[in-house]
Amino acid sequence: MTRTLTKERPARLLWPAIATLLGCAFLTALGVWQLHRLAWKEGLIAQIETRAKAPPSALPPESQWAQLRPDDYEYRHVELTGVFDNGKEALIFRPAGGAARQPGYLVLTPLRLDSGAYVIVNRGFAPLDRKDPGSRPQGQVEGETHITGLMRQPESRNLFTPADDPETGAYFTRDPALIAAHFGLSPAAPFSIDADAAPIPGGWPQGGATELVFPNNHLSYALTWFGLAFALVAVFVVFAWQNR
Repeated sequence: MTRTLTKERPARLLWPAIATLLGCAFLTALGVWQLHRLAWKEGLIAQIETRAKAPPSALPPESQWAQLRPDDYEYRHVELTGVFDNGKEALIFRPAGGAARQPGYLVLTPLRLDSGAYVIVNRGFAPLDRKDPGSRPQGQVEGETHITGLMRQPESRNLFTPADDPETGAYFTRDPALIAAHFGLSPAAPFSIDADAAPIPGGWPQGGATELVFPNNHLSYALTWFGLAFALVAVFVVFAWQNR
């Protein structure tokens, strides 16, 4: 009888041991993956800070626009000169949160370069009560204007992003191609420019609206997965001890 029980105990622990091993391997793999994500995120943040804080360089010429990749130019600090077409303003709705402490709009205005090409410039944030350009007439800058700012790729959308409706002026994404097509701007840059913070007559819109603080929780995620793997092993050890 004792010999039979001795043989049953290892068999009783076999499948729990296999399940623990597989679960531990899976949780450890998730932790390692988060460590790789951590290294990627830290490199990305460092690259963005380097580009955003660098002295402004000349805007890439129109002849290079078609070949530009977002990874090559995103957050690059540039300078350009042109004339705003204030009558073709697009307002991108932004809820409160992040850089915006209250709901409002990003004011995107086409800037016509000397070459005749257009670049959509995100001039900055305006609160809800400044939606109408008539409520901020001094900010409708006329004549040749020098701009410094950050190059930005078209903004992506997710399942919860409402559809843009240019006909009614309802925009929810920063999409220069969509804005250019609606206003018949050609040729137009495939990127936009987030204008730097600078004094604006009347105070609106307020530049420097680019969000430059990014969440980086990958280390805590990795520690969570490794902790769960350790807890799983501990549970199995207790289980095996109770069935020794």
